[in-house]
Amino acid sequence: MRRNANTSLDTVVTDFILLGLSHPPNLRTLLFLVFFFIYILTQLGNLLILLTVCADPKLHTRPMYILLGVLSFLDMWLSSVIVPQIMLNFTPASKALPFGGCVAQLYFFHFLGSTQCFLYTLMAYDRYLAICRPLHYPVLMSRRLCTILVAGAWVAGSIHGSIQATLTFRLPYCGPNQIDYFICDIPAVLRLACADTTVNELVTFVDIGVVAASCFMLILLSYASIVHAILKICTADGRRWAFSTCGSHLTNHS
Repeated sequence: MRRNANTSLDTVVTDFILLGLSHPPNLRTLLFLVFFFIYILTQLGNLLILLTVCADPKLHTRPMYILLGVLSFLDMWLSSVIVPQIMLNFTPASKALPFGGCVAQLYFFHFLGSTQCFLYTLMAYDRYLAICRPLHYPVLMSRRLCTILVAGAWVAGSIHGSIQATLTFRLPYCGPNQIDYFICDIPAVLRLACADTTVNELVTFVDIGVVAASCFMLILLSYASIVHAILKICTADGRRWAFSTCGSHLTNHS
């Protein structure tokens, strides 16, 4: 998209107004309560998983539950980046978000979202090793290695979020400042830029596309190998045990 501006290329927008989700005015209270209820349930569910993993010494030393606990922690923060902003849309409060707040929201949305994507991939790989290579599992997925992989996922997610935020907000924004979305996300923000956004759109599409497609393919390959290995198990109890070890991971993927 190209936008020509006669104004200075310096950023003059100091805040953004999030238009949020369109809704009938008479349903504001109901929608607020629905999103509030969902948010509280999400936080409590993730907190329960975290407390369970931390409270049991046997759980917080096993890679499977370390990954599950970290994923729950990330989900709590990602929900906090998105849902409160949606709820604000159903109140009389000001919808204005400072420029720096918009930058932070876009960064954390992509940082936490991409880190979750990397963690889903690690969880699939962990189950692949546990079921397809059980004798080598303690060596191939030790607690130390699991910690390193989790740290790598955090770092990769942070780099991904930084790239997206830097590319988006290096452009000048000189008005208008109304974002037709419920959070500061790249496509909605780029529509307001006072410069050519073609390169940004291309890099964003490739970057996000490569991350999402790579994670999806690795997860798909891992679970295809797992299903193949399970079907080769002779006993029903063995197959049931193998499927049960993937249950919590598949639940979080969905």
